[in-house]
Amino acid sequence: MSQTTKKALAMSLKTLLKTKPLDKITIVDIVEDCEVNRQTFYYHFQDIYDLIEWIYTSEALKVIGDKKTYATWQEGFFHIFEYIENNRDFVMSTYHSVSREHLENFLYQETYRLLMDVVEEQAKDKSVREEDKAFIANFYKYGFVGLILEWIGKGMKDSPKKIIDRLDIVIHGDIDKALKGFQHIV
Repeated sequence: MSQTTKKALAMSLKTLLKTKPLDKITIVDIVEDCEVNRQTFYYHFQDIYDLIEWIYTSEALKVIGDKKTYATWQEGFFHIFEYIENNRDFVMSTYHSVSREHLENFLYQETYRLLMDVVEEQAKDKSVREEDKAFIANFYKYGFVGLILEWIGKGMKDSPKKIIDRLDIVIHGDIDKALKGFQHIV
């Protein structure tokens, strides 16, 4: 029942964001839309920002799925863009508010997971320290997330597929090259 209530509160927030900016939505608005009392909201969340963080965190688990290999990272990254497009009102509202950090944390977390799996796969026959693998994944994470945030900031006009295709050209083979370079540092 707890997950059902959380999902209902999340859906209410997303529904309200279609007609109101985030900074104009109150907990009373959410609970009235959801038809629960304020205590129910506070049983699950400290405030609206806590609800926003929960939405990103819980939905993040489903976004990329198993598309975290060297051969499928583009598809996993595309799923992130797809999530953003499917939740446009929610994402744009958080992007343009003080809760933007929750959006950024979501993007950094999911992108890092995707990239770390790719790095681990490429490093399986190489002797590379864990901290060096993490460094590579972090380096690319910041570039990937920077592209996504710029895309959001410009109104999501460019095709995600075009962005991913261009990104693939820029980084193709570079993770393996970096791993080989780090082998000599051990």
